[in-house]
Amino acid sequence: MSTQQAPSPPNPYEGLPPDHRQRWVCVYPAYINSRRTLKEGRRISKQLAADNPLSTEIRDVCISQGLSVELEPKRFPRQSARDQLHMERVRVKLKNADGSPCHDSIKTKKELFIILGDLIPKLKSRQGKG
Repeated sequence: MSTQQAPSPPNPYEGLPPDHRQRWVCVYPAYINSRRTLKEGRRISKQLAADNPLSTEIRDVCISQGLSVELEPKRFPRQSARDQLHMERVRVKLKNADGSPCHDSIKTKKELFIILGDLIPKLKSRQGKG
């Protein structure tokens, strides 16, 4: 009796250039939210994360860093439908057509998340909050 594994499904992004919009990195606010647990979707440590970031704040920081961004009306899967403030995700272009990074200091998703967690609390819109 031989055990054969089922063939893996085809990669939908195969053949697309690195700068194609479908290959841009998706950032949900939950990925960098210090109030979320790892199980709830946080991707970086609490010390590096921001307090309840909004998709518009993520967009603003990415634009200030010179990255191409796009907001999409897509809810984070582990989030209740009632939470209207976090109903968008942000797509961020990290690579050029030749595969080289768009920004010198942001080469990976993790580096992007850390920079977002650092810069979002410094936004002018957050300076009045305490």
